Amino acid sequence: MAVFLWSCVDSKTETSSAEAIVDRAIAVAGGHIVDTSTIAFSFRDKRYKAMRNQGQFKLERTFKDSVTTVRDVLSNEGFKRFLDSKEMIVADSMIPRYSASVNSVHYFSVLPYGLNDAAVNLKLLPDTTIDNDVFYSIQVTFSEEGGGEDFEDVFMYWIDKETYKVAYLAYSYNEADGQGLRFRKAKNERNIKGIRFVDYDNYKPKDPRGGLTELPQLFSNNKLELLSNIALEDIQVSFN
Repeated sequence: MAVFLWSCVDSKTETSSAEAIVDRAIAVAGGHIVDTSTIAFSFRDKRYKAMRNQGQFKLERTFKDSVTTVRDVLSNEGFKRFLDSKEMIVADSMIPRYSASVNSVHYFSVLPYGLNDAAVNLKLLPDTTIDNDVFYSIQVTFSEEGGGEDFEDVFMYWIDKETYKVAYLAYSYNEADGQGLRFRKAKNERNIKGIRFVDYDNYKPKDPRGGLTELPQLFSNNKLELLSNIALEDIQVSFN
């Protein structure tokens, strides 16, 4: 009985610590004002716009498909696609794919905003040293209910112990031939109207057989392969 009670108390303390760290990281990044903002930016030849208002949201992606303007809209009401302002019928099988594609870019653009949502499960792991600096290590998983199509994905966030800024992140995801792993280093930090935005160097392991918690050491030992630069351009912020 004593062991059981100690385990419950220890687990609760661990969760509370993880939540406290993440809440502070969100506040430092301006997450408290993202809730009532309109944020627009360009990413890889597409224009994105996010309108949020205390739980109500509309996430948009606009791009040219040959001569047609495509606008995808993901909101509390679901997903819609417009071609030259005319709503199109989208096959049920494609809605989750399009929705995830739109949501993913918006999700990464304002991290760590959203990490205190109800479907998010946080766990504080032992501190991690990356390039001689020590970071809080937060593991993020998602509940199936409310966690989206990719609820089985697992994320790691490494948060600076002094500034509470997210310096590195990594995630695992399911691929047709196994598990994919990515590691990102934040860079080019800028503050726009109180909201922290960063770009990322995006890496993958040369040997995919390792796990998420091994990626920081691989990065420090120059054993990750640089895949791409994740950069947001022409960021515009306004408030409701």
